[in-house]
Amino acid sequence: MIASAADALIGLKNSDRTDALPDGKTTPAQIRGSITHEALISFEDGKGYKTLKRHLTACGLTPETYRAKWSLPSNYPMVAPGYSERRSAIAVSLQIRNGYRPGARKAAASRA
Repeated sequence: MIASAADALIGLKNSDRTDALPDGKTTPAQIRGSITHEALISFEDGKGYKTLKRHLTACGLTPETYRAKWSLPSNYPMVAPGYSERRSAIAVSLQIRNGYRPGARKAAASRA
């Protein structure tokens, strides 16, 4: 009895999420649920990722083929919103620290 329970748990652990989601059958609710602030849930394996591009490459997919395979909209993000916000804030702070001035490059080019 214990062995059969253990086998059932191992079977659940080893089962692939793609069995639960047949190709091309994603619903709008599943698409919305796959986008969280801190991670994007992959339809390939059900795990969360900050950015899907490396994961998709490991699966042999491009963002375009992934979107087509799962019937996702063309504007489906490949980077989690929270991760994108943090990266943007870091870029802005680095530009301010380094004395970045919008239009400085254009002014220098016109003087030359």
